[in-house]
Amino acid sequence: MEIAETNIRDILAGNIKENRRKCGFSQEKLAEKAGISTPFIAMIEVSRKFPTPDVLDRIAGALNIKTHQLFTVPVSPEEAMEQLRRDIVNEIKQTVGESVAEAVKEAFEDHCKACQGISK
Repeated sequence: MEIAETNIRDILAGNIKENRRKCGFSQEKLAEKAGISTPFIAMIEVSRKFPTPDVLDRIAGALNIKTHQLFTVPVSPEEAMEQLRRDIVNEIKQTVGESVAEAVKEAFEDHCKACQGISK
């Protein structure tokens, strides 16, 4: 999913639409499951309306996701992998020290390079 928008309404709109489609729901089906009107779902999906926290919870529940996921900006797999790598290295640094973290970082980078060679 690619979302170029930067404001919260657009992020919400894109995430609801994307998750609704992943579930195979029409706007009508999502509205029914969330207990709100179809026109309101349509207005949310085009960033014209912003739901209350209660409605956000019901929409997320209908989509079988956590409410905060409606506001998560999607990232590319490469960005997600890089963030995961940084998190792992930082956690290792805090747990066992700098030298071990550096060794793990190098091994991880070598592994990633090898995986990229396989996928080409």
